[in-house]
Amino acid sequence: MSNISAKEGTRGAGGIATSLERAVAPHPYDLLPRVPSFTLESNDVKDGEPLNPEFARSRRGDPDISPELHWSGFPVETKSFAVTCFDPDAPTGSGFWHWLVVGLPPNITELPRGAGVGGGLPDRAFHVRNDFGERAYGGAAPPKGDRAHRYVFAVHALDVQRLDVTEDATPAIVGFNLTFHTLARAAISPYIQGLT
Repeated sequence: MSNISAKEGTRGAGGIATSLERAVAPHPYDLLPRVPSFTLESNDVKDGEPLNPEFARSRRGDPDISPELHWSGFPVETKSFAVTCFDPDAPTGSGFWHWLVVGLPPNITELPRGAGVGGGLPDRAFHVRNDFGERAYGGAAPPKGDRAHRYVFAVHALDVQRLDVTEDATPAIVGFNLTFHTLARAAISPYIQGLT
């Protein structure tokens, strides 16, 4: 076992320094069957630019605030939308799901800032439990000292009015169902460095 100083990593179980050095994960949607794209924009976050810490994990116990999102140019046969936020760079081996909203009707083409807090969704739409164990948006929370993490906000245009999932489904089950029902997908990926 090699000795790693605390400066080179973070403290793991038993106070042993653990290096966070690892390969860069691929973009999550590069691993799935290709689908057409459409336009996803935000007044709060931009693709390839730093994520405002306002949308990071609250350290005061306040609800985490989701950014505003709006989209257009999706297929006319869209029957519903799902919105997700995934961190492929989390040091877990499986990424980290921060937000999953399903059941958005096709006439809804935007979510306002803060829609990820509890009940700010239209009828029929609901939050699925994220990897924090919450049915809400969970803000960015990369480990202190880690490299920049990408937060992939995606809108999935679906061929069904309702995915066959409940709010208690795991993110993996939602992702599996999305793969089989996505007509088109739009994504933006802001990033944030490990927080202090």
